[in-house]
Amino acid sequence: MKPTKKTLVIGASDNPERYSYKAMHLLKRHGHPIIGIGKKAVQVADTTVQTGLPELSDIDTVTLYVNPVHQEAYYNYILSMHPKRVIFNPGTENPEFEDRLEAAGIQAQEACTLVLLSTGQY
Repeated sequence: MKPTKKTLVIGASDNPERYSYKAMHLLKRHGHPIIGIGKKAVQVADTTVQTGLPELSDIDTVTLYVNPVHQEAYYNYILSMHPKRVIFNPGTENPEFEDRLEAAGIQAQEACTLVLLSTGQY
């Protein structure tokens, strides 16, 4: 059994068409504890999506589903958590933030969370 990775999904949505919604369900199916942050407090994969910047600890992975324009509000928040890695899903690539993460010793990975989970690379 692979170790579980507590994962923060930023840009969580209760819209089944959104990739963040699909990722939360797949993460849960793979046994990873999930926390979602989004615009609305909604239920996704039996998890209440939080709003704002809640105090969190022991985050292994942050997976982003917000475009680079909206990521800046999360820079210091994510850096302060010291996750092992941040996944930039397609459309969220952000060289400026990726450089800041790498400089802080946090792995910045341009990848698709759904593909990583489906291929056993998560």
